[in-house]
Amino acid sequence: MSGIKYLKLIIPVIFMVLLQTCNQNRELVRLEVQDKPIVELKHVKLRGKLRVITDYNSTNYFVYKGHTMGFQYEMLKALAKHLGVKLELSVNNDLVSSFASLKRGDVDLLGMNLAVTADRMENFNFTIPHSQSAQVVIQRRPKKDSVGFIRNQFDLEGKRIYVPAGSSFQEQLSDLSSDMEHPIDIIAVDTVEMEELISKVANGEIDYTIADENVATVNSNYYPNIEFATTVSVPQNLAWALRKGANHLTQDINMWLIEFQKTREYRRIYQRYFESSRMEAMIQSEYFTVKSGKISDYDDLLKEKAKIIGWDWRLLSALISQESNFNPKAQSWVGAFGLMQLMPETAYRYDVDSLSSPEDNVDAGVRHLKYLKGKLDKTLVDKTDELMFLLASYNVGFGHVLDARRLAEKNGKNPDQWKGSVDYYLLNKSKPEFFNDPVVKYGYCRGAEPYQYVIKILDRYSHYQNIILDQSSS
Repeated sequence: MSGIKYLKLIIPVIFMVLLQTCNQNRELVRLEVQDKPIVELKHVKLRGKLRVITDYNSTNYFVYKGHTMGFQYEMLKALAKHLGVKLELSVNNDLVSSFASLKRGDVDLLGMNLAVTADRMENFNFTIPHSQSAQVVIQRRPKKDSVGFIRNQFDLEGKRIYVPAGSSFQEQLSDLSSDMEHPIDIIAVDTVEMEELISKVANGEIDYTIADENVATVNSNYYPNIEFATTVSVPQNLAWALRKGANHLTQDINMWLIEFQKTREYRRIYQRYFESSRMEAMIQSEYFTVKSGKISDYDDLLKEKAKIIGWDWRLLSALISQESNFNPKAQSWVGAFGLMQLMPETAYRYDVDSLSSPEDNVDAGVRHLKYLKGKLDKTLVDKTDELMFLLASYNVGFGHVLDARRLAEKNGKNPDQWKGSVDYYLLNKSKPEFFNDPVVKYGYCRGAEPYQYVIKILDRYSHYQNIILDQSSS
């Protein structure tokens, strides 16, 4: 394809981006002058959460050594903090259904590496770019007598190339193919993630795919036999997508992005995932969940022990990650020890000590959880929030949770409700006006610890559910 023809394809897209930006800005001015309510932004804040779909891969969102990480994840966390709401993340690597969910209003934002194309702009709002990347051909490194190696865009002619359905890669190849004598054989694959196609290329199952260059760079650490020197596009703006007409929310995010990208925090996030040599070691680690599906060395043990209490093993993993970071030799300043950080008096009840094996430590911890659950079963009338009560009881003790229930009931709150009721009184049980109340039997406690403990474990568990398949029954 000639350079002139290629420019003919690119210039209309650039023009459309500028035109949409101008139109959105004029619309924002008009709405602000009329002082209309900021509906979509207000709804997000009233709801108290930003609902986002992202994709699960080696750069955007993943788990490493039990910790949730990723470029998109850290960016979206910073955005939610700016908005003053909770980040509610779900995973969908199918672009077609993700855009459909956004269009229906099931979510507020697609937090991914989305190329801004003319077709997409007709149906969705886009933020200013959060990063840039060219599109590149992924192929296996050539041998001396290699046939079919792609060195430039002209070599794409007649080749079979696999891409995710609904992706900008599919659109780019279609544009390039339209001027070729022998069209590119584009295979658009549903419900497939880009990195899965890269893996298939590396393993010889397919010959070619297209990816963003920054994603290819990261994956080359894991698949050293792939090559990605051939570009099929100029560097493209990668942005987030919102519903068409969500102009105030788009404008708010844009203003935040403009300032955030000037900060040291943004530079740190970008460098961590796209410029750091540590990513190579991380990707090759057995604890890199994208590739291994593994959280810790104790996955099999936790799958077995979680059955004692009827828990999902990923929930038990989230608790142990919070307690000890999967370190069986961990010991706290108050004397708690082992994977489940048992206090000596609790450990004695289950016939274990600091010299016991990790298996015995987990077994004792789970049996203690089961004991606490039995007490809660007899205490709570409405068991909807029992898990939160159980986690708090494991952290701070059943007696302090009972005190918080009594304080809630005394003050006209529901003692069976965790959020906005019992959690508030447990959080404040470090204050004299709370722990000196006549209904309190167990006195002072550092209530911020169990309050945050419950939030952190449930948040980590939600990420484990997003990312790690429950294979405990397989």
